[in-house]
Parts: sequence; structure tokens; C-alpha cells
Amino acid sequence: MDGELAAGAARPARIERLGEHVGQRVRLEGWLHNRRSKGKLHFLIVRDGSGFVQCVALQANFPPETFDRLGRLRQETALVVTGTVRQDARAPGGYELQLEGCEVVHEPLEDFPLGHKDHGPDFLLQHRHLWLRSSQQWAVLRVRHEVEQAIADFFYERGFVRLDAPILTPAACEGTTTLFELDYFDQGKAYLTQSGQLYAEAGALAFGRVYTFGPTFRAEKSKTRRHLTEFWMVEPELAYATLDDVMALAEEFVVWIVRRVLARCRRELELLGRDLGRLEAVVPPFPRLRYDEAVELLRARGREFAWGGDFGAPDETVLSEAFDRPVMIHRYPKDVKAFYMKRDPEDPRLVLCVDVIAPEGVGEIIGGSQREDDLEALRARIAEHGLDEQVFRWYLDLRRWGSVPHGGFGLGLERTVAWLCGREHVRECIPFPRMLYRIYP
Repeated sequence: MDGELAAGAARPARIERLGEHVGQRVRLEGWLHNRRSKGKLHFLIVRDGSGFVQCVALQANFPPETFDRLGRLRQETALVVTGTVRQDARAPGGYELQLEGCEVVHEPLEDFPLGHKDHGPDFLLQHRHLWLRSSQQWAVLRVRHEVEQAIADFFYERGFVRLDAPILTPAACEGTTTLFELDYFDQGKAYLTQSGQLYAEAGALAFGRVYTFGPTFRAEKSKTRRHLTEFWMVEPELAYATLDDVMALAEEFVVWIVRRVLARCRRELELLGRDLGRLEAVVPPFPRLRYDEAVELLRARGREFAWGGDFGAPDETVLSEAFDRPVMIHRYPKDVKAFYMKRDPEDPRLVLCVDVIAPEGVGEIIGGSQREDDLEALRARIAEHGLDEQVFRWYLDLRRWGSVPHGGFGLGLERTVAWLCGREHVRECIPFPRMLYRIYP
């Protein structure tokens, strides 16, 4: 069987494009995902990274020893198969391969540890390097890939410049208690970034419209299904922008991503069992509630909530259940938000900010604001938060020279992917999750 090929040339092909080769002989390079036998037939499910296809081996087409070996191949055997593409609505993906030849590149010496049975989350995370090969994780991370491409396309088409913010920073951005700290040569302490936003503000005043996209780190000792210690954020920033401009961009952005995934990842969503109708309902306009109105909605739905507090996960779930699409909540109390947010001129208790809460219990996927553009007001806020003004000298310089109204937001990639894919936990939405008690593999 090794090196065996039927006579005649076979076209190299990828599973995701088998529809272009119906009736033709093709050559696929991949791995055995699963197999079953029925009488004089073997059904081999082969994956190649682009999809899964059923390869049908008829006993009559193979020597007895070859046919017998096909029925004994272990899961994750690396192989190259050749055969003719047939259209079949009953087959995974709508096509199957009538097998004519099979070359075994590597056959494992022992059974694959992630067999076709249920495993606990700890076991799966301990074997994350292998779990990535499962059909569900394949689908989730294919959606993540498409979301990342959609992000880049969205901002490129709108004239935003990508600005790569540093991962090592001299100060906190979101809060001093959630920092990963390290010694930076003889310069003192440095920290893993919590956000690229402050640097994006510098970029916005240089280029007008920028976005950062990269890993961010939060040392929160949290074990909820919504938290990771390392996650990815995309953070656009606009010069000459108000809170209304920020909210309009956030709405347009979310709609763009959802439509893109529906258009290009339908088979992945269907494999995950996602209710596509819930995503198809994500159309503008999104409902917009002031913080005060959101508090009243919570109380009307039986939640005891004191004005002035931040919304927790249960609160966000209740708020999201009132709508069939993301809801935008704006103008929170200043005491629960970051130092850089601009005060509401109509009510100094509030800041000009917005959170976008996704439906179905996912929670906040976007947080944004208009930034404080007045030098003295920002200095006062830094002092109120007990931060060292000297560390923020460069940030204050942005208000000394050429300060304008500006704003932006951050979208958490893993929470967004979890929502799109209908996943319960964000740990499934990043290739190698980092959590409170996990840094392996």
C-alpha cells in the first residue's frame, strides 16, 4: 500500500475545494480522523486542515492485504489518498472520494489519546496541542481566523493605519492590581500590556485613524468562563471623534464581522450546531441605553442593583436577554471607569463611555469612550486614581500639543469568537489558553 497510486495523473486538491473537481481524480494529503467498516466497504474520514471528507474504499478495488490494512489504520495516521470526487448530499461537506490509492506517510504506534469519546476539560486542556485537531476546535479556530481577517479588511477599507503597540509598558492602563510585573534591566519595573489604547491615541494624533491588534494581559485571579490571562484585542482610535462617532463605528464593526462570518464560515457554524438565526438577527440599529436606563431595566427584571456600581456578568446576562442583538450601554458613573475617559459635560458624575453587550449571555465584547482631551482635567484624573504622573508624561504631552476630541474602543477577540460560535468558555476560542492555573502546553 505504501507508495501505491492508481494509473493516471491525479490533481493535487484541498478538501474545501473538492466541489471544483467533481468527476476528477485528485490527490489529498492529510490525516485519518475516523474510520468505520461495513461489509466490503471501509469509510475513512480524512482531514487536511481545510475540511473533512469521507473516502470510500471498496474491497474489489484493493488487494486483500491492502484492504485489510485500511480497516486497521489508527486515528491520526498521516496519509496521502487518491480517488475520484463524487457529489453526495449525504456525505460530510456534500462530497466524497471513491478511493483508488493510499500511501501511509506515518502510522502511530499507539492509539491517539483523544479518541472519539467524552473527555473532561482538564484532560482536553492538558492535551490542547492534540485537541486542536478535533472537528469542533477546527471549526472554532477557522472562525477566529476569519474574524481576524475581517478586522484587518474593515479598517484597511476605511483608511485606518495599523499601529503596533508595545507589549512591555512602564505603567498601568486599566488598573494597577491586574498587572504582570517584571524587572526591566536597570530601568526598574515594567509590565505586560493591558491595552494598546494609550499608544493608539498617540497614533491617532499622528495619522488621524489607527488601530492596534495584539495580545494583552490581565493578572486577574478570575476563573470565570469569560476570562483569560492572555487574550487578543483590537483597538481603533479616531481623532476629531465624539462618543457618538465611537458608538457608530462600533456598531458598524460588529455588523461587518457577523456578516463576514455568516458569509464565509457557514459550514463551520453548522458543524458547531450554531443557531444561525440568532446571528442573522444582528442588524443595525443596535438598542442604546444610558446607564440609568439599564439600571431601571435590571430592577424591572428582578435584579437588585444600586446606582453607581458596575455591571457584573449576571447583570449583563439579564440586560442582553431583553434584546435579540447587541445592546450599547453608555454614560457610566466615573468611579467605575478608567482615568482617561472624558466627563459628561451634562452630568459630571458620568463619563462619555460605552459598553457593547453581546446577546446570549456572552457579556461585554466592546468597551470604549471619548478620551479626556483637556490637559488639566486629565492630570486631575491621574491624581484621583493614585497614579504616578511622571510615568504618563508622554501621554500628557498629547494634550499639550495638538489636542483634539478623540475616542475609540477595544473589542475582545476571544469573547467575540465565543459568541459567534456559541461556545460556553473563551478557553476554546484561542489556540493555547492561558488561565489562572494553566500555562501548559
